Amino acid sequence: MSMNWLRNNLFSSPLNTVLTLASVCLIIMIGVPLVNWLFINAYWSGSTPADCPDKSAACWPFVRARFDQFMYGLYPEVERWRIHLGLGLIILAAVPLFIPRFPGKRWLLLVLVIACPLIGTGLFLGGVFGLEYVETGRWGGFFLTVITALFVLSTSLPIAVMLALGRSSSIPLVRVCCATWIELWRSVPALVVLFVAIIMFPLFMPEEIEIDKLLRALCALTVLMSCYMAEAIRGALQSIPKGQYEAAEALGLGYWRRTFLVILPQAFPVALPQITSNFIGLFKETTVLLIIGLFDLLGMVQNAASDPTWISPGVSATGYLFVALFFWLFCFSLSRYSARLERKSLTYKTH
Repeated sequence: MSMNWLRNNLFSSPLNTVLTLASVCLIIMIGVPLVNWLFINAYWSGSTPADCPDKSAACWPFVRARFDQFMYGLYPEVERWRIHLGLGLIILAAVPLFIPRFPGKRWLLLVLVIACPLIGTGLFLGGVFGLEYVETGRWGGFFLTVITALFVLSTSLPIAVMLALGRSSSIPLVRVCCATWIELWRSVPALVVLFVAIIMFPLFMPEEIEIDKLLRALCALTVLMSCYMAEAIRGALQSIPKGQYEAAEALGLGYWRRTFLVILPQAFPVALPQITSNFIGLFKETTVLLIIGLFDLLGMVQNAASDPTWISPGVSATGYLFVALFFWLFCFSLSRYSARLERKSLTYKTH
């Protein structure tokens, strides 16, 4: 960094000089105490409350002591191999989708969307094949966050495609019904939808029928997310030139073949940034499950920090920082991968 660059960019005028000096002072005022709290005065070793005598400093032994709880919630320790196996199968099935020339991706994606939730439900919930039944009330932590995000994404994306096609349909009744459905749910806050699913929905069901609370919450989030993504896909469909539709019709392709072989493959790269943004929002919105008594990662951290043996400002702040770093890592990685896919699609179009 040369003196000319500093002079031209930071001290080019009296106003810029004042702003630069004020920014440096602000960074020092905030950065020095933060570094002291986070690194210099922080406690790193141990796993008991006694290892953090200064209750105002960062207490990383708290994270170490409760790490399993943050990851798995109250899931029985002897049964956690089922979580590892289920998530491992999902990752194993998803890896080929990231290989550029892997054959049969469509069928693999279909298997991933349909079979993996069934396999995961059988493993995680149990009650079949001799597996111990683990009620969803004991699910929690990062495990619940991941399951919620994967379930809602895999179910809402196909629904969003159908809603977007319906709202763009030439049939007035279909178009009006889809538009009404989308606008209705997009206008309602997520918390209201969750309360309707958790509190009001059982009032309209027979007493002998009881639907699991987590399943009701997942269905509510699916309805919301499908409406959000439907608008992103509809906007992408409108960006496709009319000539593409005419060319597909000239080849003799029917509506469904034209849509799924010609139009949607061009529309998805356009909608990808908005879909990714919605999914990142969904990943962070899983924290609202705390309101209805389901403890995701944030809920587990709050629950652990309220333990009388750990309770202190330093412990709570450290727990919240751990949650923030965890969410940032996954959301940033997802956004970078989405940007990479977008660049590849643009490169493909130019060639």
